[in-house]
Amino acid sequence: MRVLLALLFFCGFLTSAMAQIEPLHPGDTIQISVWQDPKLNRQVVIGPDGMISFPLAGHIQAGGLTPQALENVLRRRLQKNYTSHLDITVSLAAVNREEQVETKPRVYITGEILKPGPYIIRADTSVIQALALAGGLGPFAASKRIQIHRQLNGTDSIFLFNYNAYVEGTNTADNINLRSGDVIIVPQRGLFE
Repeated sequence: MRVLLALLFFCGFLTSAMAQIEPLHPGDTIQISVWQDPKLNRQVVIGPDGMISFPLAGHIQAGGLTPQALENVLRRRLQKNYTSHLDITVSLAAVNREEQVETKPRVYITGEILKPGPYIIRADTSVIQALALAGGLGPFAASKRIQIHRQLNGTDSIFLFNYNAYVEGTNTADNINLRSGDVIIVPQRGLFE
């Protein structure tokens, strides 16, 4: 039990230490504490432009700085208002979740699909899995002519996927793993398809 508690404590310490060396991003919430003047203690959300506003210090570019670097900037700006050395602490209170989502790999599915749109994928997500994420094929889907568009070296490459052949088990090789940025197009079936 003691080993488990020590391991949990170490993991918490490591996570806290990593948060101090990672740069701050727009939308992150930071906790600022000034030991000499508790009235200045507050949580601040970094604006979309990376700026924060802090009493007696004005506007500060916080985006891109580490919490420790922001402490130094705040100390320099506030020091003229105090006679003793300032003890300022900046810590990351909450990470901007929307920005984390924006950086995740995604594919785009359009055409005769029940729920078209962008989908966040994991490593080794196949075409059939992506189609399942999008709710499956629509009633007028050309299931034999599904296209996967991928940018390779600046050119658009097209891979074909035959849904019917995959379901029948006759062609499973076309069920390729997707990459971030792939576009799956499910065309509408023709009159005699």
